[in-house]
Amino acid sequence: MAASLPPSRPRIPGSGLAKGLAVTLRTMTRKTVTEQYPDAQPELPPRTRGVIGLFEENCTVCMLCARECPDWCIYIDSHKETVPAATPGGRDRSRNVLDRFAIDFSLCMYCGICIEVCPFDALFWSPEFEYAETDIRDLTHERDKLRDWMWTVPAPPALDPGAEEPKELAAARKTADKLAAQQASTQHESAQQEPAQQESAAAPEQPKPEQEGRE
Repeated sequence: MAASLPPSRPRIPGSGLAKGLAVTLRTMTRKTVTEQYPDAQPELPPRTRGVIGLFEENCTVCMLCARECPDWCIYIDSHKETVPAATPGGRDRSRNVLDRFAIDFSLCMYCGICIEVCPFDALFWSPEFEYAETDIRDLTHERDKLRDWMWTVPAPPALDPGAEEPKELAAARKTADKLAAQQASTQHESAQQEPAQQESAAAPEQPKPEQEGRE
């Protein structure tokens, strides 16, 4: 036999309205936390994905960012130039010159894949977010605008004191220590050779036996 349910309490008319008004009154007595934007700019985290900045000097037109973009919103145009040989008899080489680098932010989904795959650190996240336009066609920003956003890229955060040293820094420090050791050994050898050279220069020349007999 199923257990009988306890009798429900009779609802007081207007109790729901009273609870809603109580929540409203509690909210009205609290201090507001609304940020007065745009008069007061928000404090964004340093890793905010606002917009993508381009460091044009590092771009080699490898096209990795455009090929890996899921939305195909990166447009790159370039041409090749011949660089004459630096030494006589050397071969001329060709290099890619960037003509256009544009990103259509109406298609971009801010995944960050282009920044991750760039092997030469030419793309960076900027927390800048005030680039709304009235026409969707104006959301395709060219390389001049992307270069201007590089000035808004924050500095990289400091490393954790307990974190391991980056491999690049470890390799550079090892090379620097090796060069310093080589220079120290070279200086030590030269310092040992200088007294010997001075002694040989200061010692008088002894006459040869044949010359003494003839005299």
